[in-house]
Amino acid sequence: MSQLRNAIRSTFALRSSVATARGLPPLLRDVPRPFSTEPEQPAQPEDSSADPFLRPPNTGLVYAKLFGVSRHTLKTDIVNLLEGCNLTQDDVRFHYNRMFVPTGMMVQFPSRFEFDQAFKVIGKKGRLYRLERADRSQWDLLMNYGGKALLLQGIPFSATPNDVERFLSGCQYEASSIQMMVRPAFPDPIKMATVSFPSQIEATNAFITKNRGFCQNSQVLLRVLQ
Repeated sequence: MSQLRNAIRSTFALRSSVATARGLPPLLRDVPRPFSTEPEQPAQPEDSSADPFLRPPNTGLVYAKLFGVSRHTLKTDIVNLLEGCNLTQDDVRFHYNRMFVPTGMMVQFPSRFEFDQAFKVIGKKGRLYRLERADRSQWDLLMNYGGKALLLQGIPFSATPNDVERFLSGCQYEASSIQMMVRPAFPDPIKMATVSFPSQIEATNAFITKNRGFCQNSQVLLRVLQ
């Protein structure tokens, strides 16, 4: 009989413990996690590239238009104006209209940093100029004369490339580069020609020796194209 009573008591105790467990809160009934010797993975930081203020500075060439140049502005003037922007004369190209009057220029900056620096420089000492961001395609469309070409203005309408060669006699130039054109002007249209030279020195020498010379009794004005 004692064994039977002990069995009955064990059955009631087991049922009571199960009922008690079912009434416990979920937090206390969770199965404990197994112990692990591996370290927890640290939380991954958010991608900083989504925030433009945390992105690294842009690299690569940046192009801009510079307004405010005059007929007498030189590439060296702009390079000196934008001192500290790491520019050379090859980083500057003039935009000419049909009469070869400079209406502006394009500037190629090594990076966004130099482009931003140029804004600061112009704000301090070049208020006559204005700088605007531009596209690479606009740069590629501009002819880079590089100070190695001359514009001849006022040649007679009857003049031929041979007359231009005689006018430039004694100068080192590229005969195949001679291009002649007529442009409307007031009161009469004018005839012009462009000629390329092997170097800036040769173009400058031709300008010094031939400017205001005569071609078929017509005085010709020369200008170095930048």
